[in-house]
Parts: sequence; C-alpha cells; structure tokens
Amino acid sequence: MKMGIEQNRGVGKHKVSNESKKNKRRQRKTTQVQRLYEACKDVFADCEPGIVPSPDKVEKLAAVLDVMTQADVGLQPEMSFFDSERAPVITYLQLYECDKFSIGIFCLPPTSVIPLHNHPGMTVFSKLLFGNMHIKSCDWSNEVDKSTDCTITKAGDPKSRPDGLHLAKIKVDSDFTSDSKTSILYPSDGGNMHRFTAKTACAVLDVLGPPYCDTEGRHCQYYYEFPFATFPDKNASVVAAEEREGYVWLKEREKPKDLCVVGVPYNGPKITKK
Repeated sequence: MKMGIEQNRGVGKHKVSNESKKNKRRQRKTTQVQRLYEACKDVFADCEPGIVPSPDKVEKLAAVLDVMTQADVGLQPEMSFFDSERAPVITYLQLYECDKFSIGIFCLPPTSVIPLHNHPGMTVFSKLLFGNMHIKSCDWSNEVDKSTDCTITKAGDPKSRPDGLHLAKIKVDSDFTSDSKTSILYPSDGGNMHRFTAKTACAVLDVLGPPYCDTEGRHCQYYYEFPFATFPDKNASVVAAEEREGYVWLKEREKPKDLCVVGVPYNGPKITKK
C-alpha cells in the first residue's frame, strides 16, 4: 500500500545566515530511520525473490533494528492507534517501499491479531518497538507423506493434496517484548508463516525484502491451523510420537473477514532517498 506523508510547510519569521545554516547541517545527526533505510538499500541491493541476503548483511540489518525504539519513529503507546477501543482495527504506517524492500509499522491495540499468513520468496525482519506480543510461526515440513505423495517444492510451498491439508513444523511459539532481538524469517526457514497476537498495545517494525506483489506471485496467503492430533491418521508414520506436538496442519483460507488493517500516513522522522 502506498500513502502520502504530511510535511510541515511552515516558514520561519527570522532569517538565518548561510554560515549558521551550514553549521546546523553539520551538527544534525543521521536519524535511526535513515540508518535503517540505508542499511536496507545495501542489504537488498542485489537480492531477487527467494534469494536470501548473505549472513553478514543479515547481521548488519538486524543490528540496526535491534537498537531501534518507539522514539526513533515518533510513536507513543498513548496514541489513538493503540486504544483498546479500536481493537481489532490495526493501523499500518508505511515508511518506505520500492521493488526491492519495504519498511512499515503495524500498530496493534490490545487483543488484536494478525492471523497466520505467509511471505512467499521473502526475507522478513520484525522488531517489536514496545508492548508484549505472542508470535507463533512455522515452516512447511520437509517430511514426506508417502501415502499422498505430498512433497515440498523448491519455492517452499507444498504440493496440493486432496483434503487441502499440509504439514508444518512449529518454529516459534513464545512471547516477545521490546527487549527481544529482531525476529528474522526466510523464504523456506525461520518461520515463514507467522501470527501476531497483541497481549498489550504493540508496535512492530517490519522490513520485507522484497515486498508483497500480486503480479510477481508474492500474494499474501492466510491459513487455518489445526493441532497435529486433529487428524491422527495422517503422517502418523512420518512424525515420531514424541515430536507431534511440534507440528500442525495448515489449510489455505480466504483473508479473514474480521481482519481490518487501515493505512495511515507516517509522520515520524523522514527518510531522505539516496
């Protein structure tokens, strides 16, 4: 989604000497948002869908995100975006988007949920700026159900099976706070499908490389989730009994009707494109 950014067009009443202006420019520090943009530009410069940045570049971007706070993007928990009366409405603030990457913030009131969804061919960095959030994520299982010949394709998605169910392995199922490190998921690893549940008001900064694009096949797909024991006769011989709690069955679904994400202009520190 694309949205405008309001700018302050006010003009000062007093003239300032050119020398004074130069001094102020020298003293002006690079904002953390600008550092994030420049890191993203470097990290995703040569990436294509499904191509993961090198480990050193992943570490570089994660290091920038790890130290970011709500103040860096001009957010406060008292803002109306986070009012409990707004739930389940989620607000999205877009900082930047190009064909290589996007930077945005999801503002979640308490109890609101971003349901289980995927990120096809994408590397995603998520940093919780404030609040307490439960994240559950999973990847398609590499196990093969020989009875239905269900395997994993190179793109990371399983081939269709008659009942529409696919086996997935749980990667993360825990609470996160602003002290938590940046969460990173990859096209076929790290929990490419995830669900966010706001236990308190939350703001999560998301970097996607590349961003969703329907025309290029990067469509956001949502899923129903079922415990492994719901269908005990399926893959029973593939997954050991003591490991079955770490697996779930997923089935594609339409976008949930109660999911409401509203785009609002971002008014925090601006990004200077280079």
